[in-house]
Amino acid sequence: MFVDKVKIKIRSGDGGNGCVSFHREKFVQAGGPDGGDGGRGGNVTFIASERMHTLMDFRYKRLFEAQNGADGNNGRRSGINGKDAVIIVPKGTIIRDASSDRIIADMFTPDTRLTVLKGGNGGFGNSHFATPTRQAPAFAKPGEKGFEMEVWLELKSIADLGLVGFPNVGKSTLLSVITSAKPKIANYHFTTLSPNRGIATYGGYSFTVADIPGLVEGASEGVGLGIDFLKHIERTRALLHVIDVSGSEGRDPLEDYDAIMKELEAYGKLKDKPMLVAANKTDICANGENLNRLREKLSAFGIKVFPISAATGQGIEELLKELVNLISALPPIEPFEVEEAYEPVLGENEFTVEKTKRGYEVSGSLIEKLIRSVNFGDNESLNYFHRCLRKYGIVDVLRAKGAKDGDTVILDDMEFDFTE
Repeated sequence: MFVDKVKIKIRSGDGGNGCVSFHREKFVQAGGPDGGDGGRGGNVTFIASERMHTLMDFRYKRLFEAQNGADGNNGRRSGINGKDAVIIVPKGTIIRDASSDRIIADMFTPDTRLTVLKGGNGGFGNSHFATPTRQAPAFAKPGEKGFEMEVWLELKSIADLGLVGFPNVGKSTLLSVITSAKPKIANYHFTTLSPNRGIATYGGYSFTVADIPGLVEGASEGVGLGIDFLKHIERTRALLHVIDVSGSEGRDPLEDYDAIMKELEAYGKLKDKPMLVAANKTDICANGENLNRLREKLSAFGIKVFPISAATGQGIEELLKELVNLISALPPIEPFEVEEAYEPVLGENEFTVEKTKRGYEVSGSLIEKLIRSVNFGDNESLNYFHRCLRKYGIVDVLRAKGAKDGDTVILDDMEFDFTE
């Protein structure tokens, strides 16, 4: 089964908490603080691989989590860093933020490594907070929370040449003749249900070829299988339009050409790619009328037509020679343009103040972080908490909202009296 688009959830690890500890040993009654730092949370990293050709592996596993960092220990021992979550994807996979549809990365080059989510930093142990006037701090910092998000993985095949055309015109047969690929071939429509790729070689020059299946009239609007595979044409440098000039299925070759070109134009102006036309099945063509009509029509657009028979090999060498001349003169495939480097934002200094019947409610990621970092049974830790409220402007915002001495301020599930 070919899978080329899936949504997964990724989550980086939380940082470990700092440790509150004091040095203890025989004959030492009051050792100093020796709490170690928490370990860093694991990252989420993607790697592009040439060995994978589908996103099938993600069909049943949709959640990828990095390991949390371990808490710090006594003796100034830091916690162990969390293991990264490493996700291997096929070369040519686009990673999009599911919430904004923004392209995070194009895994265009094999073995590319990209860290999409960074793990939270570990918290400082209490040994960091010792000063000449505060020699026994009874508090430490908690580890930072990791990130969580949903992303779309979308595979867009990378090939120098894309074969396009109606079903049953001989694209798969042609692919098997000019490359070592062995696609499934049968005399009925939609035999090919996924893009097949192979490498063609002529005169010492090699290029990759992809058979793009499922194109019918209305493909760009979701008819048939086309909408699922038109996107694979975006990564090709040139197109080879395969047409059945024998009219063996009662269709007009000129109408077939116009119909496919209409679908290519409707999906991102793909018809502007450099193109050659292979007039296939000349071995069973009753006369040359259809071929002459096709050549006359396309000569006005400067498009070359090559009569071939994929079944007998007629005209294949001339076609390959022209394809090499065309592709070798084209610029290399370019990755999709990615906006400025993606950097997830923790929002750890965000907070909101809202006046309610209960009092002034302060909420946000900053408040959650401060509450977790305070030992409310320790005066020095409380003083640190109050300094942070002023440092981050929370007191100023409360005052601007109308808070006065004695008013109730609610932080998380704790209530305090506001004082200037």
